Parts: sequence; structure tokens; C-alpha cells
Amino acid sequence: MSRPLGVMGVSALALMMAACGGSEEPAPDATPTETPTSEASETATPEATETMEVSGLDAAIAGEWRSEDAKARDAFRNPKETLEFFEIEPTDTVAEIWPGGGWYASILAPYLKDEGTYIAVGFDADSSDYAARASENFQTNFIDQPDIYGDIVVAELSPETGPIAEENSIDTILTFRNVHNWMSGGYTEKVFADMYAALKPGGILGVVEHRLPSGSEQDPSASSGYVHEDFVKQLASEAGFVFVADSDINANPADTADHPFGVWTLPPTSRTTDRDGNMPEGFDAAKYEAIGESDRMTLKFRKPTAEEIAAAEAEAASEEAEEE
Repeated sequence: MSRPLGVMGVSALALMMAACGGSEEPAPDATPTETPTSEASETATPEATETMEVSGLDAAIAGEWRSEDAKARDAFRNPKETLEFFEIEPTDTVAEIWPGGGWYASILAPYLKDEGTYIAVGFDADSSDYAARASENFQTNFIDQPDIYGDIVVAELSPETGPIAEENSIDTILTFRNVHNWMSGGYTEKVFADMYAALKPGGILGVVEHRLPSGSEQDPSASSGYVHEDFVKQLASEAGFVFVADSDINANPADTADHPFGVWTLPPTSRTTDRDGNMPEGFDAAKYEAIGESDRMTLKFRKPTAEEIAAAEAEAASEEAEEE
């Protein structure tokens, strides 16, 4: 059984494929309608029912419950380096926003099972048939496997939902390749505000997102799936976060971010036709396969403490007084 989050009375978990592992990331849509894929290719559940012992991040990444297909993507997703950059400790309370098919859940939940807490913050299960099916998949593949994944806490996030957790209660919040979906839905500010409220003072926000080259024009709805790094930093700053550091852990210089079907032209989706089934003239699927997965920003932010906020406000007031 999963544990409900605090006193929020949240509904059953539903998760968008925007962050999933198999055939991931449909074109951005606030209420996705494409059928979520099974996690069979991502999660290889052992037949044995005894409690799985996990010791350390390396063990979680090497876990036998992860399929070979999932592990093959480690070269592009770099889970160890990414989670170490975000300062994840086994005793932490960690929330993942929209874990989708659970590629990162299959690492984080076992890693946190014994000493920490993994919170899966999904989409509203009642919002669409897609979301309901995704919720069912996650229930089967993760929540119903406590021997492997522990007691997963569930919450939800959508344009209409309330707080994702009790205020100042989470050590780290992570989200992987989701900002473009919030932009498509028009509620990025709400998401960043919800994340800020839930984090403890001093807590970390980790963001990985498909990176749009700085010289390219940003579509406000991010229809290509790519987002300017400076825009993400701006969103976080406006919500109150302090930028800590960035990393090229998940960079891919071969990705030019100008593909016929946006980021979904690249693996793992590898789209070859439009929604009407038409393939562009001269389309070369091998070219995009050779590029690999997208170029991604990896950004770390921190929620300031009350003392830091007070000091910053005092400094701003002093500077204003000097200007007068």
C-alpha cells in the first residue's frame, strides 16, 4: 500500500508520459491523450517476493528489477552523476514531479526505501483516460511492489490541485524533462510556486530539461519540447529560488534542437511521421538515431532560509535608501 501525503487527501497517482522511460514524451499537452506504454521494458520485476536489499546508489542503479532497456539509457541519462549533483542522500525525503513511466522511480524509490521517503507527484487521475491508464500502470509496476520500492507516498499536481505536500516538508524536489509540458499548459508559475512552498528552507530543486540553443527563439508553448536555460532560471528566481550551479552531465553537443518533430524525433521516441502518418521528404531516421537523446540542461536551485531572505531584504532596502 502507498502512503497518502500528509493530510491532503490526495487521489490515486496518475503520471504523464512526459517523463517516462519507454515510448516517452508525447507532444506537449496539458491533458495528454496518447496511450501510456507498459513499463515492462523499463522495469523487470523479480519473481522472488522477499524484501530486496539495496545498499547505496550504485546498487539501486544496478538493481535486477531494472530492465536491460532501462539500463541502456543510463549512458544518456547519467543517473549516478545526476543524483549526486543534486545531493540526494538515502535519508532524504525526495519528491519527483511527474515521474511518468518511472525510469527514475526505479532508482530513487529503492535507494530511499529503508531510511528516506520517495514521493511520486503525478497528474490528476481524473483528468483524462490517458492519466487514468498511466496511474494504473504506475500502481501495478511500483506501488504494488513494496518489497522493491518501499512505501511510495503519492500526491498530485495539475493546474487545479492544491499543495503537493505540507509546507517546508521536503528535502529535495526533482523533475526530469517536464518544464515544456507546463509551458504548454500555461501553468509553469504555479508549479514552481508549489515546489517552493513544499521544500524545506535550504532544500534543493533539481531540474533537467531539453535545452534550446540560446540563439533560437523560444516558443511560449515549447511545442518543440526545447526550453531556454535562462528561462528556467528566471522561473525559479521569480518563485524565490536561488541558483546554485549547473552541469553538463546531460549535455549532448550533437543535438541541434531543430528536428522535424521536435525533441520527439530523437530517441527514445524516434518519431518518423506526423500525426497524419506523413514522413517528410528525405527523412533519414538513422541521422537522428546517431544523435542520441537530447541535449539537456541540469540545474540546481536552493530555497533560501528565513535568515538569508531577511538579509537579502535588508541589503536591498539599504541599496534603495542610498539611491534616494
